[in-house]
Amino acid sequence: MERGTMDTALATRAGWTTLIDDIVAGRWTNPETGELASVPYETIVIEESLDGAEADLVAGLRLGERFTVVTDTNSWDAMGDRVATALRRLGPVETVVLDHPHADMANAEDLRQTLHGADAVVAVGSGTINDLVKFVTGQAGKRYAVFGTAASMNGYTSTTASITLDSGLKVSLPSQGPAGFFVDLGVSARAPRHLSAAGFADCLVRSVAQVDWWMSHRLLSTLYSTVPYIIQEKDEAELNARAAGIATGDIAANGYLHRVLTLCGLGVSFTGMSNHGSMGEHQISHYIDCFAGADHPGTLHGQQVGVATLSMARLQRHFLDSETAPVIRPTRIDPADMARRMGPDIAAQCFAELKGKVFDDEGAARINEKFAALWPTLRAELNAFALPVAEMERLLSDAGGAMTAADLGLPVARYREAVIHSREMRNRYSFLDVAADAGILEDFAAGEA
Repeated sequence: MERGTMDTALATRAGWTTLIDDIVAGRWTNPETGELASVPYETIVIEESLDGAEADLVAGLRLGERFTVVTDTNSWDAMGDRVATALRRLGPVETVVLDHPHADMANAEDLRQTLHGADAVVAVGSGTINDLVKFVTGQAGKRYAVFGTAASMNGYTSTTASITLDSGLKVSLPSQGPAGFFVDLGVSARAPRHLSAAGFADCLVRSVAQVDWWMSHRLLSTLYSTVPYIIQEKDEAELNARAAGIATGDIAANGYLHRVLTLCGLGVSFTGMSNHGSMGEHQISHYIDCFAGADHPGTLHGQQVGVATLSMARLQRHFLDSETAPVIRPTRIDPADMARRMGPDIAAQCFAELKGKVFDDEGAARINEKFAALWPTLRAELNAFALPVAEMERLLSDAGGAMTAADLGLPVARYREAVIHSREMRNRYSFLDVAADAGILEDFAAGEA
């Protein structure tokens, strides 16, 4: 038996939720605290087929006696109709089929009114549907379940929701995880390939996000946790070995993809933040979503993250290839230019957010002193986390992911603007900040396409 076939058979016999079950049930010991895990989920089921099991899965959650299925037009065809039909043996079922919704406050308010008085809410879909339903039900104090239809992002098991505010700023808002998260791998494998490729890109992030987060921890003493990386380490290797299967709809590749995405989402429960999988590369994608305007090609967040991940890998390599420690200057931020690009309200909000990483002469001197003292050790630590750039490029290409701004359909000038200015959006300290304060970010961005 070939290795890939053998691994698939072993994974299937052991179950796609091995380790996940232990974490959800509180049987897994957190190595940092020595205490048993505690996460806000009741059940996570990933199977090669859930056909015929939908009603039993939902019934076990005891969400209520009247069911409202929330989906969109594409997800209705993929699985929504099937779930709604199955639930009718449990009780009355209403369906809410949204037409190309966006995860913003306006759509959330519309959905809140639609679900007013709803009893048991079941979402069927991927990123947008899950974010909207988890946010709205979380605000209303209602539990919900979700059938994921594509491995397009890691937010199914995250306790935050990515929502665009009325101002146009996209943020992660406190929300809730689903009581039940259910994946039919056959449905996921049949989803449009760019959806799974986007999810794969969200996993490929681990390397650059860990480099950014550890660097921030060592320099600024920000919180850092190894737990999110420990729980997904083995599955990340298995997923990367099957990257080409993402592009062909391979069941095993999609199984490992869902495992890594699920474990990454569970990591938020241990830290209360998403830093382990969202640093400089996500800021670039958020900037595109918020400020590309009419130039936005309609690409998924994960597709943009993949391109940005490669940019961050190249930027980090610029520093890690040098035996000489980075040297920064006082931070230069132009609030007037921020207001021009972002609008005055968003610019003011972002400026307040980034103040903690703006260094004056004294602050820059402190950072330079730390860099000089730490660099031989820090450089070795960061290199241990980093995947080679060429390997990351190969993996993303094999998975069918977008590699450049041109692949996204985004004007190169817009992408370079995002690389230069996305650090202004959040207080998370990354190598974007180091490069900007070292005076090289604009020249670096000019070479990114």
